[in-house]
Order: sequence, then structure tokens, then C-alpha cells
Amino acid sequence: MVNAAPAASDVYRPKLATTFAEGYGLADLRKDAAAGLTVAIVALPLSMAIAIASGVSPDRGLYTAIVGGFLVSALGGSRFQIGGPAGAFIVLVAATVAKFGVEGLALTVLMSGMMLTLIGALRLGSLIRHIPHTVTVGFTAGIAVTISASQLKDLFGLTLSAREPGQFIPKMAALAHAAPSANLAAVGLAAAAIAITGGLRRWKPLWPGMLIAVATVGAAAAFLHLPVETIGSRFGGIPHGLPAPRLPAISLHEALAVLPAALSFTLLGGIESLLSAVVADGMTGRQHRSNMELIAQGVANMASSVFGGISVTGTIARTATNIRAGARSPVSGLLHAGFLLGFMMVAAPLASYVPVSALAGVLIVVAWNMAEKAEAARLLRDWRTAGVLIVTFGLTVLRDLTSGILAGCGLALIFWAAHRWRIHRGV
Repeated sequence: MVNAAPAASDVYRPKLATTFAEGYGLADLRKDAAAGLTVAIVALPLSMAIAIASGVSPDRGLYTAIVGGFLVSALGGSRFQIGGPAGAFIVLVAATVAKFGVEGLALTVLMSGMMLTLIGALRLGSLIRHIPHTVTVGFTAGIAVTISASQLKDLFGLTLSAREPGQFIPKMAALAHAAPSANLAAVGLAAAAIAITGGLRRWKPLWPGMLIAVATVGAAAAFLHLPVETIGSRFGGIPHGLPAPRLPAISLHEALAVLPAALSFTLLGGIESLLSAVVADGMTGRQHRSNMELIAQGVANMASSVFGGISVTGTIARTATNIRAGARSPVSGLLHAGFLLGFMMVAAPLASYVPVSALAGVLIVVAWNMAEKAEAARLLRDWRTAGVLIVTFGLTVLRDLTSGILAGCGLALIFWAAHRWRIHRGV
């Protein structure tokens, strides 16, 4: 009797190993190198922007993209997945930093990595993929709104009299109160970054719009000596390389304190990574190995924590860019990490001139593109899916991501059970 082949989700073998076993030549390397360079150019400004929006220094975003991105490609179950810091995590990371500090964040990311690895090892990856599509659309839109709100202070160059509130409604009230302090130069630079990024995305989609926007606006700010805050004035620039690895301080009390945050990181990380892998499958006709992918994401998060990075996940935009640029294998992801490290070692001083408002503008574009506006409009036409969407969206914005996902899944389950009951009763 011949045993059936295992399902793709149950195969524990990195796609990189499969690639080399199938044969890998110089032509493949050329394609992967070009794709890796393209993705690195996209990831460079985005990684710094996400880190700043998350409440940490820009170098931590680069550490995440370099260390996490390398391991996701080296060990992952998707041939084209690009790992790194993601906009979807901005809210969670910022809240964790505000409550527990950078050391607490490092422990949270480490524990989340352990959980993701365990989920993959226990073959539970398929469970994450059963989260209703409506819930995914709802919390993604909620995250997009929250990211946009988090960027308004830097976008307008506002000066607040006290610490910026974390909750949405108090935040908007504080920002409205600080409106008279708006910096017109910051507003102009942010608007220019948005216009350049959006214009190039529409008319020259193969060009690195975000990098061109940030570089152009940064050069203009420096040349005109505009009175705006930059990476250099806020953070003192970025280092020329990776820091020495160091485990975060670990204690039972601290681990229990950050456990809810670590669970949220794990849930969102698993959803985002597998969703990105599914998108890559649809673009290439390939099939990813979900449990291997989760193990890789877990290892990448643990390593990112040790090297001072933030949370790592599969990133849909960078993965799609990788595919469109002609990537052949996970080698492109490895090279993307290598190119980023090279940029960091050579061009670190230039980052000091980048206006913070320009990076805020870039993230506004990211948030706009993140929200599935057409799909949300379609789901709102049916009262059941509309209810799930609105509850998930509302709680994600007004409370937190975990509450939005749990409430959305609970309401979707109630609607499903009621539908099955009506079918059973013949109603």
C-alpha cells in the first residue's frame, strides 16, 4: 500500500532547501539579486518609518528587516516571502513600548517567537487560516485608521503639552487641541512625500517611490534649511551596523506581565504571515508550507529580539514587490537582507537628514493602501457581514486589536450557528 503524500502545510522543510535540491544556477542568482535589490530599496525607508511610528528608534526597524528578513527567507515555507517590520504591528508595538519600555518589548517579541514556533511545530497553522475573511478585512481597516491617527502629530509637526494619548478618541482630542502649533514646513514636506509616492505608484509603479520621495524631500529640507524635525535631531542618526546579540532581561513577573501582549503579537503575526504567503501563492501558482512558515517566523522573531529589533512578520507589499521584480527563490530574500545591511554600513549618515514628517507621509500612503476599501464596501451590503465588519473595525480602533478579532470571530460564529440552525429546522 502506498502512503499518500503529506499535505503542504505538514512538510517541515524550508523552501530554500527545496530550491537547491531542484537545481539553482547563475541565471537564477541574477534574477534573485535584482529582485533582492529592488525589495531592499523599498524596505529601507519603510523599515525606519515603521520603527519610528512604533515608538522606537529607526535603527531597530532596520535590525528587524535584516535579521528577521534573512531568517524568514532561510527557513520559511514560502518561496517568495519577505519578512520584516510591518505596519500592522505599529499599534501593538507602540502600546507595548509605552507600557513596558524597550526591554519589555524585547521580551514580548522573544515570547511571541517561541509561541509561533510552537504553533508551527504542533501543526496548528491551518487553524489560523480559518479566521473569517470579514474579520480580516475589518481589523486591517481598523489598523489602517489607527496608523493614520498615530502619524498626525509628525505629519503636521504638532507640539503637544503632554504625552500623546494611546487611545483613539483622547488622541484625536489632544491633536485637535494642539492644531495651532502646526509647522507649515513639516506639512509641506509630508504632502510632497505623499504626492511623490502616490504619483510614482500610479505612473511609474516599478520605480522605488517611497525611497525617491524620502530622498527628494530630505534633500529639499536640507538645502532650504527648513525648521523641521529630522531623524538626526530626534534620534542622533543610525549606527553603521548590527549590535552585538543580547538576551532581554527575563523574570517570571515580567513574563506574566507581557504575556497578553505576546499573545496578541503571536495572533497577528501568524495571520499576517500566512495571509502574505497565500497572496504569494496566488501570484505564482506555488503552494507554501504553513507550519514551516510559522516556525521560521518564530525563529526570526526570537533572533530579532536578541539583536534589538521589533516584531517580524511576512509583509504582503514587499513580498508582492519581490515577485514582480522577478524573484526565483528565497535567495532574493537573503540578498535583500544583505543589501539592507550594506546600505546601513555605507549610507547611515544620510539618514540623519530625513524629515520625520516625510516618513509620516509615507506611512499615510501605506495605511491607505492597506485598507481593502472595495472589499469592505462589498461586505457592507449584507447585514451579517456588515455587522461583523463594523464590530471588528470599531473595537480595533477604539479598544485594541485582540478585542476586535475576538469579538468579530464570536459574532461570525453566532451568525453561522444561527444559519445552520435555520437550515436544520427547515426555516
